[in-house]
Amino acid sequence: MRFDEVVGQEHVSQTLKNAFKNDHLAHAFLFCGPRGVGKTTSARILAKVLNCENVTEDFEPCNECHSCESFNGNASFNITELDAASNNSVEHIRALIEQVRFQPQQGKFKIYIIDEVHMLSQQAFNAFLKTLEEPPAYAKFILATTEKHKIIPTILSRCQIFDFNRIQIPAMVSHLQNICKEENITAEPDALHIIAQKADGALRDSLSIFDRIVSFSNDSITYEDVITNLNVLDYDYFFRLLDAMFGEDVGTVLMIFDDILRKGFDPSLFVNSFAEHIRNILVSKDKKTVSLLEIGEALKARYLQQAQIAPLSFLLAALNIANECDVNYKMARNKRLHVEMSLIKMTYLNRAVQAAKQGVVAAPAIIEKKNEPHNTVTQSAVTQETPPKYQVNTPAISNTPSAVTPTVPKIKPQLSNSDTISLGSLKDIEAAVKQAEKEEEAIEAPPLTLENIETYWKEYLQTIESSSTQVAFKGVTFGVKDPDIIVTTTSNFMKSTIQEEREVLTFLKKKFYRKDLNLSIEVSKAAQKAMEKKTVVKRALTPKEKFLQMRAANPAVDDLRKRFQLFPDE
Repeated sequence: MRFDEVVGQEHVSQTLKNAFKNDHLAHAFLFCGPRGVGKTTSARILAKVLNCENVTEDFEPCNECHSCESFNGNASFNITELDAASNNSVEHIRALIEQVRFQPQQGKFKIYIIDEVHMLSQQAFNAFLKTLEEPPAYAKFILATTEKHKIIPTILSRCQIFDFNRIQIPAMVSHLQNICKEENITAEPDALHIIAQKADGALRDSLSIFDRIVSFSNDSITYEDVITNLNVLDYDYFFRLLDAMFGEDVGTVLMIFDDILRKGFDPSLFVNSFAEHIRNILVSKDKKTVSLLEIGEALKARYLQQAQIAPLSFLLAALNIANECDVNYKMARNKRLHVEMSLIKMTYLNRAVQAAKQGVVAAPAIIEKKNEPHNTVTQSAVTQETPPKYQVNTPAISNTPSAVTPTVPKIKPQLSNSDTISLGSLKDIEAAVKQAEKEEEAIEAPPLTLENIETYWKEYLQTIESSSTQVAFKGVTFGVKDPDIIVTTTSNFMKSTIQEEREVLTFLKKKFYRKDLNLSIEVSKAAQKAMEKKTVVKRALTPKEKFLQMRAANPAVDDLRKRFQLFPDE
């Protein structure tokens, strides 16, 4: 009802109030921004203020005068709303222009609110342009759109443009808390944060979700009610998952993932949510970036607690593994196994890195001497038995790692008595992975033969969902000119379709363990010749050339010409 009640758009409200204060109002306004952020609401409030008979000192509508009451009751003749999504033809705009000619019966202005203005046709825009260029003094136009780029520049240049922002999560939570207070609803702060996050910056969406949750929970909203109703993964899963990974408890990790799948969550959603959790832990390690966490205070304290024992190198490497899992998820035939392998890699991340650096299959207890460089391990150090310590490489000038034993209660890494973990830097991890890839390529790389290419090509074909793409992939032949795989098609359309499917080259590189492979796609020579014949353009014949062809086919045509004396003989 008032500008002060519009959430998260203070810059727009203050600008409009200053325009009223200085009597410097434009004749046309354009409100643009994402859906559900208050564009139409602000347009209606502006329209009320323009015709309000008793504007308040802070330039808000009084909501008591005849003009405000008639507008609130949808009975105002001076304020017209037009939905351009369903009234987008040139006839609708011409009818609106006819109304503009008549002065208002009551009030100062005739105001036209056009919602979703980008839906107008080109002809409607052109018809509307002349009126927008030279409107009468009593006419004001307020346009609202979610897609400003679709509006023609001549319209944009004649409007005062206001960009509406997405509603921030704290502002949205505060608004929901005010509603709970007015409606006598009890709600947990973490529950309201989840609702705000699911709304994705749209206050209207958050109100719809909130209304649904209230109906579900009988005026008492809890965190469990929200995650159950919205099908959201509980944060507790991720905290338990990281605790199990710190203790290299792969059994607990797999059972937690199985519990998540049994509750109906998609593995792809889990991978992205877990990667976001690791990101939040990484953000929590620095006081400067803690403010980036858009969560409740209770949950923030739990993030800070786990961030104290989470090594930075582990978080970076785990994020990299989660990203690779997400990128390759689509091509994986066994989705569950693909995610489980990534979780196992994270669980044994440190042990795998140390084994790769030493070139052994099993990772014995590795203890680094303080007087030796970081990557040097002696035989005596391998056989020495010492109590386990959770070592973290701190960013220092020297290469000597420092041992840190976490003392945070409730969250402690459960380490076996036979292993000592020493996390290397991210550069060491990348070097170890590259070395392992080289060794794997040298041992298991299949030969680049036509039979293997056809087998892997058919295997990738099973992952394609589009029927037209499947047809293009089926009608090909292969050739090999190492390191090039030559794919021959029968049309340019098939060639362009295969070229757009860029993941096939990545798939083949992984299958052959070859990073130097290239995919050369060409159209067969027979198909090219056939297309050239089809595209030959015949020259149009002149009337004389047509007559000569007809005479050659039938000599009687020449007798007809002579009898009627159409044109002289040559």
